[in-house]
Amino acid sequence: MMPLLRRMQTANSPMISPANLPTSSPMDNYGDADTARPLKRLRRANILKWLRQAHGWIGLWGATLGLLFGTTGILLNHRTILKIPAAQSTETTLQLPLPNPVPVDAKALANWLQHEVQFDRPASKIREESAKPVAWGDKTTKQPARWSVSFASPNVNLQAEYWLGNQFVSVKRNDNNVFASLNNLHKGSGVGIGWILLADTLAGSIILLSLTGVALWALLNRRRMVGASIALSSLAIVLVYVALAI
Repeated sequence: MMPLLRRMQTANSPMISPANLPTSSPMDNYGDADTARPLKRLRRANILKWLRQAHGWIGLWGATLGLLFGTTGILLNHRTILKIPAAQSTETTLQLPLPNPVPVDAKALANWLQHEVQFDRPASKIREESAKPVAWGDKTTKQPARWSVSFASPNVNLQAEYWLGNQFVSVKRNDNNVFASLNNLHKGSGVGIGWILLADTLAGSIILLSLTGVALWALLNRRRMVGASIALSSLAIVLVYVALAI
């Protein structure tokens, strides 16, 4: 009787296969969530570490050139009002006799002048003005053609002027002291492509410093970031409204 009863229970019980077995338990899900939190913190810590390092190295490079541009920026800002008489230049004028034959155009004059005054770079500006009538009191006279040539470097500036028909060319030279030369570097006057690209790295470093600084502040102050965003958005709306009202 007992073997028959056991066979009946086996026939009526459901079949259990590996596919019907549970693959995870609530405790397993709790363990996955508990493991994801440290991974998220570690990822955030790595991002903060990278941002700090990038911010520091970029700041070091920016500080190197920023010291130069900051000093010359103060001098340039005080050129007229509250003038700081640090940048000085010495001006001299001379007249050079033209060669024989006379240069045929302003470009030829510039090439001759570069060799004559032994300037280390070609002319930065060449200009030709054709002859034209001009008023002289109650009369009208014809002004001859005029050629002008400029040479520029951070230390020295040369300006040459030639009136067609003369046998000489007038040359004005300005020799700059250290502060005037630094001002020319700040303005990019008389510099080559190397210095221009170097100055571009400073501008790029300032942009990257701003971006990395905002990113660091946002990651370290999330709640304040939300408040600052709301405040800036409100300020922008008010400014737009005022601008439209004006």
